[in-house]
Amino acid sequence: MGKATLMTPLYVSVAWIMMVTYQIFTQTAVSTVLSFFNVLWPAAGEWLLLRMDMIIFIYAFAWVFVLSSVIPSILLGKERSVLVQFFVCLTLTFVAFAIQDALNTYWGMPIEQLFSLAVVFHNPFLAVIYVLIPYILMLTIDIRSRRKKGKTKT
Repeated sequence: MGKATLMTPLYVSVAWIMMVTYQIFTQTAVSTVLSFFNVLWPAAGEWLLLRMDMIIFIYAFAWVFVLSSVIPSILLGKERSVLVQFFVCLTLTFVAFAIQDALNTYWGMPIEQLFSLAVVFHNPFLAVIYVLIPYILMLTIDIRSRRKKGKTKT
């Protein structure tokens, strides 16, 4: 069995956790950061608060982009077709719904209990870190791939 086959359950679990939590926590984190920014610079903060829905969409999109590109890349490697990547992403989405139903059905744990964890993101420092995570991941992956390309050329 290959490494990807052994690591797939871990990657699927991490992807599910990230996909569910970004949906739950992004709005709280972004509103906390914007409220804090509004205190520091009221004119710009007010302008940003009026566009909060767009900002939340951008950050949510960043999470989806990172997860939908990173997880299939890890599982499938560089040589992957668009259809295979689509089916991996579709499988991750299906697994997210299946796990959510299993939590509710078998353990009596509705997904709404995760909302109580959003209180953590009322701290501006933690909210900023959470909002920056997808961008940090993208930069890290990009830097690592450039270093690998540089090493293979020399």
